Amino acid sequence: MKKRIAFSLIAGSLFLGQSALAAPAEEKITFTTGDGQSTEAYAGSLMVPENRANPDSRLIPVKYVRFPATGEKKGPPIVYLAGGPGGSGIMTAKYRRYGMFMAMRAYGDVIALDQRGTGASDILPECRSHETVPATEAVSDETYVALQQAALRECLDFWKAEGVDIAGYNTVENARDIDALRQHLGADRLVLWGISYGSHLAFAAMKEMGAHIDRVVLSSAEGLDQTVKLPARTDAYFDRLQQAVDSQPAARAAYGDIKAMMRRVHAKLEANPVMLHLKMKDGSTADLLWQRRDMQQMASGLVADPRSAAMLLAMYFAMDHGITAPFEEKLGAYITPGRPITLDAMSTLTDIASGMTAAKKAQVAAEAKSALLKDWLNFSYHYDGIAPALDLGDAFRDGPYSDVPTLLFSGTLDGRTYIESQHEAVAGIRKVTTITVENAGHNLYMTSPEVQDAINRFMEGKAPEKTVITIALPDLAPPKG
Repeated sequence: MKKRIAFSLIAGSLFLGQSALAAPAEEKITFTTGDGQSTEAYAGSLMVPENRANPDSRLIPVKYVRFPATGEKKGPPIVYLAGGPGGSGIMTAKYRRYGMFMAMRAYGDVIALDQRGTGASDILPECRSHETVPATEAVSDETYVALQQAALRECLDFWKAEGVDIAGYNTVENARDIDALRQHLGADRLVLWGISYGSHLAFAAMKEMGAHIDRVVLSSAEGLDQTVKLPARTDAYFDRLQQAVDSQPAARAAYGDIKAMMRRVHAKLEANPVMLHLKMKDGSTADLLWQRRDMQQMASGLVADPRSAAMLLAMYFAMDHGITAPFEEKLGAYITPGRPITLDAMSTLTDIASGMTAAKKAQVAAEAKSALLKDWLNFSYHYDGIAPALDLGDAFRDGPYSDVPTLLFSGTLDGRTYIESQHEAVAGIRKVTTITVENAGHNLYMTSPEVQDAINRFMEGKAPEKTVITIALPDLAPPKG
């Protein structure tokens, strides 16, 4: 484990910045959440170059919602950086973390930012390619990857033809947008608050505009060379999940060795793929030949949190016992068999640009040979080399090295950004406080009031009361019946 660096804050730095913002052309709105809560807020936007390296670049919108500070002492604006890439900060405030947005207002204006190409800032056309993965025929991994790569090549040409400067969609440009937002708001400094890809963006911002960052609050950190995940780290995650299963007698009795169960299912599907009859949203049915790769890709999407992991285990348990009903009843909400391969510009281009070092690529290839989920954790791994001009390079992937005070929360059952990797991601940050949330996964911010309490103390310049927070596990046993 990386050496924990002691909590340290520069006395008096907490309330540097403007006490009142001077953003132009904001519209006063009533912000209403998905469950009917509402508060007064301001909707704003700024125009930024799509590609700052191109002097003739068109301007694109970056939109946000600002929630005014409620505390007596107003610190720098707090900018929420959504995950993904591709997540919407505004929608996060509307649905998932409204309570946190309101709590953070005690320390300054809170900005729900829609990064370039996301949410309300998205002006990019979706690309529906001419490539389709056959729904009812067995497709090898090699053919599947070739189809996806062909779709990417087609989409790159499509976006260019639509006037998109594809070199403008990367984390460095995204970080420079944050500094443009700071200037737009008339603030000397910002507080950055992010999760997952939002932490990746915060790390890049530390390198781009570190002198204008007051402090940073992160969870589920993704380092600058961690866009592509290590298969062996996922296997280690399953060891931690096994410990959680073993702590619950019913789950332990049902699953036994979960890795052995998963390998059994993979072997069965490799030998004999299963024809599923999916129940679609419109009431129709659609056939889909379910292969070993499909199971591994499904698992890659369900390892984020303990609750999704419980679903993952239940699905493997069902397939291990020859039960297809859960697949046929649920998958139609997420999969349309025979649909052309479709790509989102911002998320696809940004992951490609962040890329990986040659050493990381070699490590993934070596580990994937024996790993449970092979190399399906991040598909951008398979895009490597197709658009080399987009890659930000190894200098981007180094660091950050920073004195910006940083608070990091890491969940022990996070299967997307592993706890070991998170500690590596902040190794170059000299004023970092790490808090472990036992039994939490990737989306840990609102799993316990103690998380917000720890953030409050950090924002107030106080050391944490504890560096380990423990939450209860969900029931991991398969559904009865």
